Amino acid sequence: MSIIKGFSKISKSEKIGLILKSIEAEKSCSLIETEYKDSQLQKQFEGLSENTIANFHLPFGVAPNFLINNHSYTVPMVTEESSVVAAAAKGAKFWSEHGGFQAKVISETKVGHVYFSFDLDFKIIEAIFNNAKMDLLNSTTHITKNMDVRGGGILSLELLKVESLNDTYKIELKVNTCDAMGANFINSILENLAGNFTRKVRQAHFENHFKVIFSILSNYTPACIVESSVSLNIKTIEEIDGMSGRDFFHKFKKAVDIACFDRDRAVTHNKGIMNGIDALVLATGNDFRAVEASAHAYAARDGRYQSLSRAEIVNDNFKFSITLPLALGTVGGLTKLHPLSALSLDILKKPKANELMQIAASVGLAQNFSAIRSLITTGIQKGHMKMHLLNILNQLNASDEQIELAKQHFSDKAISFSAVRDFLAV
Repeated sequence: MSIIKGFSKISKSEKIGLILKSIEAEKSCSLIETEYKDSQLQKQFEGLSENTIANFHLPFGVAPNFLINNHSYTVPMVTEESSVVAAAAKGAKFWSEHGGFQAKVISETKVGHVYFSFDLDFKIIEAIFNNAKMDLLNSTTHITKNMDVRGGGILSLELLKVESLNDTYKIELKVNTCDAMGANFINSILENLAGNFTRKVRQAHFENHFKVIFSILSNYTPACIVESSVSLNIKTIEEIDGMSGRDFFHKFKKAVDIACFDRDRAVTHNKGIMNGIDALVLATGNDFRAVEASAHAYAARDGRYQSLSRAEIVNDNFKFSITLPLALGTVGGLTKLHPLSALSLDILKKPKANELMQIAASVGLAQNFSAIRSLITTGIQKGHMKMHLLNILNQLNASDEQIELAKQHFSDKAISFSAVRDFLAV
């Protein structure tokens, strides 16, 4: 294997040429050269990452009928997985007819840390920190002044021991970043604090016993929490998918309970919740990887991985709810830079960050409701296989007429690639 040197410095066309040398397909060449017609927009788009050679397209869909806190939303969703948008829309429609979603943000605090080692008595470094604390805070004002004006900024600064690691400590920064996700803002503050604290330690003549390890925000945001819930009296529902309302909601509750106590089910259960949330987070230009990591860490916060959603029935009153951390932004980052992210926020009527948090949590709950509804009634495959059939037909270049005939033929039959291929060959 030969090492490619200076790849990042060669032109886009030269990058494409090197890649295409290893494959033989004219189609690949046409796909890899797909660009926006607007050259300035294409240049801006390529600047989002490194070594870009093409644009990778994902379906951009919408799920209508979300009624959240008595406001109606059509939710943009970017996902490649079959039936995700359909499930969100189905869940939204059901609950829009039964009072809608009630959502609220509990807190919006985010955290970051300066990690360092110190090999003398903790009381020494604690005294240095306490004496330096006000100076450290004052040293960040050039970074925080605009955020302070918007009502955000630093909430607290604290020195903590790192559990189970000798001689290892962290300065914990808590902030409110208002409508920004705030990663760059937080990291800039932390690096400033690290440099200034190092100087304070040097002035106290303990620099030989002190070393900054790194400074970084945490994507775990258990104090940036949102809730969403739906509720109804089960006596008002006569029938759902062939089941009585009473039987459906009691079986539904049991399915959620299983995900609260069985890790094997909980992981797939929460993955379904994140199908919806990730699709919205991606559409709005937010960091879906950070959101995923935080949500799953939160699901295991009590030492056992469990469901992010809960269901209860009290005196025939059914309540289905979700609580999870969601650090989202509606300004900065890609939210305005990416044209479709900006469009997504327009479709949502330009929400503030805390409103977007409530929408995202409600989408996750709608997704979860539809998935569990399918699981306990028709089975999860019925909806998935409809989309799978269409994907197979497209892969086999079926005509519109063949697609309609195949839909009828496979309405009550098992779907597989070979079965569809054989059907088209007749």
